[in-house]
Amino acid sequence: MEKTTQATQAGHDATATPWHAHEPDDVLRTLTVDPQQGLSANEAKQRLAAHGLNVLEVSKREHWYQVLARQFLDVLIAILMIAAIISLAIGEIGDAITIFAIIVLNGILGFVQEWKAEKALEALARMLAPECKVLRDGRQQTIEARLLVPGDIVILEIGDRVPADLRLLEAVNLKADESTLTGESASVHKDTAPVAADAPLAGRRSMVWMGTSITNGRARGIVANTGMSTEFGRIAQLTRSIEAESTPLQRKLSVLGKKLGIISVGISVVVSITGWLLGKPVLEMFLTGVSLAVAVVPEGLPAVVTITLALGVRAMVRRRALLRRLQAAEALGAATVVCTDKTGTLTQNQMTVRRIWLPSGEIEVTGTGYDPAGHFEVDGTRLDYHQHPDLLALLEVGLICNHAHVEKDDNGWHEAGEPTEAALVVAAYKAWLHPKEHADTISEFSFNSTRKRMTVIEHRADGMHAAVKGAPEVILEHCSHILEGNEERELTPADRAAFTDAYSHMAQSGLRTLALARRTLPEDVALKEEVVESELTLLGVVGIIDPPRPEVSQAVQTAREAGIRVVMITGDAPATALAIAQRIGLPAKKAITGQDLNNLDDSRLDTLLSGEVVFARTTPEHKLRIVSLLQKQGEIVGMTGDGVNDAPALKKADIGIAMGLRGTDVAKGAADLVLTDDNFASIIGAVEEGRRQYDNIQKFVRYLLSSNTGEVIAIFVNILLGGPLILLPVQILWMNLVTDGMTAVALGLEPVEKGVMKRPPRAAHEPVLDRGGMLMILVLGGYIGAATLWLFHYYLNAGHAQALAIAQTVAFTGIIVLEKMNVFNFRSLRAPMSVIGFFTNRWVLGAWAVTVGLQVCAVYVPFLQQALHTVPLGWGDWGMILVVALPVFLMSELYKWLRWHQQQPARND
Repeated sequence: MEKTTQATQAGHDATATPWHAHEPDDVLRTLTVDPQQGLSANEAKQRLAAHGLNVLEVSKREHWYQVLARQFLDVLIAILMIAAIISLAIGEIGDAITIFAIIVLNGILGFVQEWKAEKALEALARMLAPECKVLRDGRQQTIEARLLVPGDIVILEIGDRVPADLRLLEAVNLKADESTLTGESASVHKDTAPVAADAPLAGRRSMVWMGTSITNGRARGIVANTGMSTEFGRIAQLTRSIEAESTPLQRKLSVLGKKLGIISVGISVVVSITGWLLGKPVLEMFLTGVSLAVAVVPEGLPAVVTITLALGVRAMVRRRALLRRLQAAEALGAATVVCTDKTGTLTQNQMTVRRIWLPSGEIEVTGTGYDPAGHFEVDGTRLDYHQHPDLLALLEVGLICNHAHVEKDDNGWHEAGEPTEAALVVAAYKAWLHPKEHADTISEFSFNSTRKRMTVIEHRADGMHAAVKGAPEVILEHCSHILEGNEERELTPADRAAFTDAYSHMAQSGLRTLALARRTLPEDVALKEEVVESELTLLGVVGIIDPPRPEVSQAVQTAREAGIRVVMITGDAPATALAIAQRIGLPAKKAITGQDLNNLDDSRLDTLLSGEVVFARTTPEHKLRIVSLLQKQGEIVGMTGDGVNDAPALKKADIGIAMGLRGTDVAKGAADLVLTDDNFASIIGAVEEGRRQYDNIQKFVRYLLSSNTGEVIAIFVNILLGGPLILLPVQILWMNLVTDGMTAVALGLEPVEKGVMKRPPRAAHEPVLDRGGMLMILVLGGYIGAATLWLFHYYLNAGHAQALAIAQTVAFTGIIVLEKMNVFNFRSLRAPMSVIGFFTNRWVLGAWAVTVGLQVCAVYVPFLQQALHTVPLGWGDWGMILVVALPVFLMSELYKWLRWHQQQPARND
């Protein structure tokens, strides 16, 4: 064990000269491994004990009891706890039990929804590399990737997911897709040669990284780092170090809760002292003070918020979004900026041939991704490829000089191999070309970073043929002829200039370019690179791009109409980033690279962030810096992404949105919301849902507070008038917890209002209650209080035998009916009932009927009469209550109707 620890420790010490800068033999010696035998089972076991499992700790995993406890860390909950304890201390056991029941119910609802979301996410998550092929005890075997240790020799083939950070020992035509780590959509060529110690991550060609995938070739590599020591792990650790931001709603409800707490204590003290000074008994005034404290704080608010957000989880699922935190939806609804990765988020992550240049002219290619559906056209007119032998020749060479293929399964078309090569295969399929069954490949000169070209030599019935593809400037140097139409002729300076202009223009448009050429070889030719790859016939150049998702343009337009700015932050090239931005409707005029960011101070970057820019060649640290600066500007930032490189910014953002299908475990663990269809357009639906939820939270907060304001006014003014207790503490609890909560929940189910996505996002500093909201609460609450007070004193002075009992029952029933009439005022904060429709929210109608029915029971059912201190009422009493209650709805409705029709001409404009 000591030997193992020393050997592997030496590996860690060797990182002073990083693994990618070592010769392969040096790495083998450092990690004490025989390249022909690999590790022994015993040695692997010892190293596993020393280094631990090869797994990523994507987030600080919470136990169920921690999730449950978090539901009670809320200011409003704390106020309720204090109220319950005071009620218990003064002997109001029933009141205390009721309040405790509400607290527990709220906690259970929040816990169930968050825990269900976590479990659903675990089911959605995929392991990075469940199994891999290693060399142990001299033989190749398949093991679980989590059991890999430093020093293991791993065998990689096309299509494999890299299970750990590997230093390459052997590599044949090896390419890797590193988009999940670097954001670069093009596959990267890999070889075994050491590179400079200070080479950037994307330039370390001698390494392959955990979580990336092999798109071409085969290789053997030695495990250099596992688990949290990998590049994935480094970013995961960065993610873990970032504290999650509280959502705007959490912050605003916290402020509201503190204010309500101060107000409730203040009112309780003022009323109690006032009553005592006016000669009321001390105990009675204390009970009244407690009742007022309970009346000011809407006890049902935390439960109603939680239930509304929990029901919103289901609505989000229907919109292809899985919430990991209940309050994430409303935060998304408040977003002012959405920072989005490009590869796989705005684009399909499926390379596509978009343009072909031939000496006879330029051709556009329709269709997207790996689906062969599509055709060729010139100036919008469909082209008959049968009539263009030069086009067929180019497509045929692209198909022959290729190791990729595409296939279809239940999930659609997908590639096996290098994405750029797959794009050439799909382009050939659009002309109904297929690999020649009787062709015999007799030699191949592979692509590498020095040659920048690839050649395949086939033997056919009519002789040997070379098919060549590569960088345009390299292919041009090896060409002596050109194919124009059906004529092969010598290459002229004018041809060279036209070719150079064509591929330069494609590159400036963000297209990745490949030139294709061919040669018919003499039978006795020497199959050497310098011989075969000379005197080639130039066929043309193709422009390839990872195309935008079809629905993204409309989603970006909708976001702009909703006042949300979309900022692209990608690891891809600046020209590609700008090209995609233009295609999807982002008005970006400049691309800022990671190198530019390194040279900019925060004040200069602040200025640039106010303009229309995209960011290219960025690192995780750059993304994190951009998100942080936007937040300092007061923006509410949403961040989308799918790669591990997005995870730190996802967690730092106000709302992190990960891709559920393609997203890495690290990204999903850092996000607040996971898109189950990886569709950027689903974000817009989620924004709409978030705005609906916040609108509805505003509605029932105002409803509850206006009702409670009416209770406070009635009680306080009655004490000043010297009257007996108008509402008993148990009656206040019945109103606030039983009747108000049900209708408030129904308000939370109000459908989305028209034009919600035409409004700008609400300001980050905008409170849940603005001045207009407080005025609405005071006016409606004032009427409810005054009407209740009038009913109480009218019956108190009516000369009935049980005048006080009847007056208290009428006041108790009257204020509930007033509050139920008041609920219709909050169906919409802007539009009258004639616009939104009386029956569009049947939940409100049902809750109204149930709560009024419960109050009828409170008046006539004997055990409830005893508990709530009520007496039966007559038909005349109910008629009086209804007449007094109707104006609270009619006045508000008239005001909204007049205001709506005054603003209608502006809406039409």
